[in-house]
Amino acid sequence: MLEIADPIFKPDNQNSVVKPLMMTHGTMECRNLTESRKFLEEFLGMECVRHNPDGMHARCGMKFSIVCIQTEKPGNTLTILNHWGLDVESKEAVDEAHKAAHEMKDKYKIKSITDPIVRHGIYSFYLEDLDGNFWEIEYYDGGSVHEDAFDFGDQYEDV
Repeated sequence: MLEIADPIFKPDNQNSVVKPLMMTHGTMECRNLTESRKFLEEFLGMECVRHNPDGMHARCGMKFSIVCIQTEKPGNTLTILNHWGLDVESKEAVDEAHKAAHEMKDKYKIKSITDPIVRHGIYSFYLEDLDGNFWEIEYYDGGSVHEDAFDFGDQYEDV
């Protein structure tokens, strides 16, 4: 049985029905794994491994991966609200990534790129990849968006 020794990573779920050890993956559709892998590794800086003929895992520094499944025909149309976020180290790094996205748009078949703006305390822009997936390249001056969201706790009650 897998045990998580570090209490920082041990979920507080003793009152839930399912008691998962960790969230391990999510999925997204890709039209061509070879082209998608090139974009994920070369442009976004993710690590990829091909685990079957129609799928691969992609990750960036955590024990969580995106499973990319190759499909022949488009499935659901995604919107910008369905996106994956990647933190970078500074506002300048956001601007550099934005410039690179425009310069390499054709090479990586990037479909759309928004302008960088500050929203909800985060400086970021979005791009739509060759498969219709959206990526937010972001800088948060407070440290880690991921950690702060949970450290701050609930800000609103369910209605």
